Amino acid sequence: AKDYELRQYEAAKWVSTVIRGESQKEALRQGFWKLFQYIQGKNEKEMKIDMTVPVTCLVRSGCTDFKISFFVPFEHQDSPPVPSDSEVFIEERKAAAVFVRSFGGFASPEKYTEEAEALARILRNRGQSFHEEFFYTAGYDSPFKLFNRHNEVWYFKK
Repeated sequence: AKDYELRQYEAAKWVSTVIRGESQKEALRQGFWKLFQYIQGKNEKEMKIDMTVPVTCLVRSGCTDFKISFFVPFEHQDSPPVPSDSEVFIEERKAAAVFVRSFGGFASPEKYTEEAEALARILRNRGQSFHEEFFYTAGYDSPFKLFNRHNEVWYFKK
């Protein structure tokens, strides 16, 4: 469709952390730095790992816990180094069909919510079945990239 796409993602490992009781913006900041320390060597192998995109944030309706995640690079998918920080963990996400809406600019939590609401409206209008109780934000750019930024919101298909 012109205003969203349906993607099929294979099962994959992500390194994640949950930040509780903060605003989404603050949770993203804190979570990003925890995960960045992991890829900079704060893991059992003291191994540096390449930064990947997207950086995702799980947003649950009415909840102030946010799960921030980095995709584990393909060369480490089989055995990612174990995190040294007890609040950082490796998770395996199952294969899934995901409805995706893309947008540009600097994405604030309010903009992500606005785009997620727009995607949910479109999906409902088209009779698509999806998990409405949560969505993921996905950011693809460094904060230093000023133009042609790429952001997404994801709903999982039922």
